[in-house]
Amino acid sequence: MAVYNLSSYNTDAFTLLGIPGLEQYHVWISIPFSFIYLVATVGNSILLYLIAVERSLHAPMFFFLSMLAITDLILSTTCVPKTLTIFWLGPQKISFPGCLTQLFFLHYSFVLDSAILLTMAFDRYVAICSPLRYTTILTPRTIVKIAVGISFRSFCVFVPCVFLVNRLLFCRTHIIPHTYCEHIGVARLACDDISINIWYGFCVPIMTVIIDVILIAVSYTLILRDVFRLPSRDARKKALGTCGSHVCVILMFYIPAFFSILAHRFGHNVPQTFHIMFANLYVIIPPALNPIVYGVKTKQIRDKVILLLFPKGSQ
Repeated sequence: MAVYNLSSYNTDAFTLLGIPGLEQYHVWISIPFSFIYLVATVGNSILLYLIAVERSLHAPMFFFLSMLAITDLILSTTCVPKTLTIFWLGPQKISFPGCLTQLFFLHYSFVLDSAILLTMAFDRYVAICSPLRYTTILTPRTIVKIAVGISFRSFCVFVPCVFLVNRLLFCRTHIIPHTYCEHIGVARLACDDISINIWYGFCVPIMTVIIDVILIAVSYTLILRDVFRLPSRDARKKALGTCGSHVCVILMFYIPAFFSILAHRFGHNVPQTFHIMFANLYVIIPPALNPIVYGVKTKQIRDKVILLLFPKGSQ
């Protein structure tokens, strides 16, 4: 019976409170959240549709862009619908398996996003620095291997977090002062020692992402070196314009992500309300802005979007 009682601690549902201190404003906060989520869903869906049906977009760069769009949809849809339910209806219960599923897909999509941005940086490096070898290096078979490899890497990085949380006993509170389940936030509710959760949850993902950031920085340093060696001013402008959209997306992704990660580990003086609000913006702003940035900055996509939305006026 003792074993049963201990195991039953993990069968109780958790209660997600929302944003502590801003409960009276939840309905108003839900308005911009709903709009931004709609933009993210529609924007990424249009991007995926265009890449799927337009043969001119069947290129490695757009394949990786479609992976980014899918991952962004996973990231936002994992958290935002539940968040909106809390804003509209008050604190919501989530089962323990549901909480584990949510925290896995949240962190998995984060690490996968980082890997896709690295892959896109490599794609731009090959396209600009070795254009004559582009099709021989990034063959369809190589692209599939890269896609499977980064997906598997992201899976391996965060699967242990699920087991690290699953082993914990939650014998005190099951109330989570947040809008969604995330690894360290849930682990802090446990009665057990969570040192391994904190160090694994911080060190392994952050080192993985830092390696990605270093390699991205190296790629763009080499790209800029070769771009400024181009004899044609138009060629330099085109290359910089293509890379500009990638750099914007990279900054939008990493800056809030690193803030959220570091605030969990070291930001003891960061107000909880500010931290949770920022964590919510992180899962909704980049997925909404990515298709807009690529739609504005990438001529092929911009032209196809105009043709899709205004077929008569574009003729």
